[in-house]
Amino acid sequence: MEIHTLLDILSLFGGGVCGQIPGHSFIIGGRQLPLCARCTGTYLGALLGFLGLAALGRWRASGLPPNEVLASLVSFIVLWGIDGLNSFLSLFPNAPHLYQPHNLLRLITGALNGLALSVIVSLVFNLVLWREPSTEKVISNGREMGYLLIPAALLIWTVQTQADFLLYPVASLSILGVIIMLTLINTVIVLIMTGRENKAEQWRDAALPLLLGMLATFLELSVLGWVHLALIRCLALPVLR
Repeated sequence: MEIHTLLDILSLFGGGVCGQIPGHSFIIGGRQLPLCARCTGTYLGALLGFLGLAALGRWRASGLPPNEVLASLVSFIVLWGIDGLNSFLSLFPNAPHLYQPHNLLRLITGALNGLALSVIVSLVFNLVLWREPSTEKVISNGREMGYLLIPAALLIWTVQTQADFLLYPVASLSILGVIIMLTLINTVIVLIMTGRENKAEQWRDAALPLLLGMLATFLELSVLGWVHLALIRCLALPVLR
């Protein structure tokens, strides 16, 4: 794969976190998305979750959701794991698996998993960053959970149509979800490694750790993307088309 266009760059970054198996990926406008169906759902779901929590004003929330919401989030991750394992087993001839894998199921379980991960990552990020994180629950009740699930369902329906005009929006937003997720995680690592956890009082105090976290993210995605591409060429595996 030669790197010439925006889509090529997005695909390179996608290779840093995703196997990009052609049969497990949506084809839109004649091009394979930079992430497989499961990863597309995961990172679009995570992006939606981060935006939803911001809209709810949970910028500093560090309280666990109520038990029923927490149970739902855990079940989303479990469903993602079950569908992923079932899909993996289907790659091996004669290996037992529960049902026939399908890209729509990968997209759905991925999106639910992404929502759950966005809540977990936001909670940990707030606990580590702020001097005085809010004790407010990151999600207060089932109704707020519904505020995230309804647009997630719309998102899933939209992506699975595979309409040609969705190619660049879905490709760009899914990789944006990757960048935001990894930036927050890397920022937490930077804060802990530099002994700067629980120091920030305003967002400007978080500017440098966030910048370092973002730089680490772009470095990781670039290096891992090139390694992934080199392995594909070395092993003569199917490539993005």
